[in-house]
Amino acid sequence: MPADSSRPEGVDLREVVAAIEHERWSHWQRYLHEQCEVNEDGSLTIPAELATRWARQMNTSYDALTEKEKDSDREQADAYIHALRPNIGRPNTPPAAI
Repeated sequence: MPADSSRPEGVDLREVVAAIEHERWSHWQRYLHEQCEVNEDGSLTIPAELATRWARQMNTSYDALTEKEKDSDREQADAYIHALRPNIGRPNTPPAAI
């Protein structure tokens, strides 16, 4: 089966995925900051109910999350799948040295 050519040659898949990850992280930080109280010194205070909920979620396996919580993770996964799908079947290219 021929490789999908929707990603132009020379485009570094690692950079595409890194950009998606940065957008995901930025989206979360914007949401987090909007939920918090900004203190006089610029620090943020997370409301107790959110801190409790997020602590529960981070200590819960994906399988044990509610369907609504899973849907949030599924939305994030869709961005990665969309970027990776055109590259399935292409030869592996080693990532740049870290």
